[in-house]
Amino acid sequence: MRPALLWVLMTALSAHASVYYVTVAGLGGEPDYEQRFTANARDLNKLFKESGSNAHVYTLSGPQATRAQLTQTLASIAHDAKPEDDFVLMLIGHGSFDGTDYKFNLVGPDITAAELAGLCDRIPAKRQLIVNTTSASGGSMAALEKPGRGVIAATKSGTEKNATVFARYWVEALQDPTADIDKSDSISAMEAFEFAQRKTAAFYESQKRLATEHPVFEDTGKNEPVREPSKSEGLLLASFTVLRIGAAQKQANNPAKQAMLAKKEDLEQKIDALKYQKAAMDPADYKQQLTAALVQLAQVQQELDK
Repeated sequence: MRPALLWVLMTALSAHASVYYVTVAGLGGEPDYEQRFTANARDLNKLFKESGSNAHVYTLSGPQATRAQLTQTLASIAHDAKPEDDFVLMLIGHGSFDGTDYKFNLVGPDITAAELAGLCDRIPAKRQLIVNTTSASGGSMAALEKPGRGVIAATKSGTEKNATVFARYWVEALQDPTADIDKSDSISAMEAFEFAQRKTAAFYESQKRLATEHPVFEDTGKNEPVREPSKSEGLLLASFTVLRIGAAQKQANNPAKQAMLAKKEDLEQKIDALKYQKAAMDPADYKQQLTAALVQLAQVQQELDK
């Protein structure tokens, strides 16, 4: 057996003392994006906090989503985490890529992928997962890749710059028991990736739109990002448990919650369709329809949060 394979299997089987989750909902720029990003972060915050007593959960959104606060949070984890712990960083929002540097849009100064990588490199957890769901996130892959770290991006390159829907389906994967393909009562990073990838592709097909995002991953620290697992890619993500489903599974199995989750997805798709049609719509009509949909979405979210 190859040493690298043996190491992954041994660390997958070991009992991890803690899991450190950091979720950052970056600058939205527009009310609908602000609401969407904050809601995604809030959903993840709840899921992670319900996942067990060994979870250390940090969620930054709104005015807290600053470079200084993120730097401080990651520095704190670098101080507290141990090699046997797991570390998960979720980036939600907008990103940019100028051909050289990727930047995650935050309140105030942005942060580059290289700066994020440097902060994460200081965290002693040997198994790490970074999920970058932003636009242009593919441009962050080269800087973030490292052995022992799985990196997922919503786009295959930094040139896919449109707002993404991947984050929505990543969150849904952690709420939907059907994402647990191997019935292990846990959702691995690979299971969540494949679920969100399928849902993202289906979204563009249902909207009859050319897909502007193509999710990719890399988990060896030395290869090019790929879209499907192979003999050389996907082993770490397959062994990396993002969430053990207990309370989350009960919620998703609740018929009332299932209906509300479906309604939430319908409203989010309606909002996406409106934004796509904005240029051809009367501005007043667009604003009225968008406002109504956002209000309904907020009401559904309140019901889900109860």
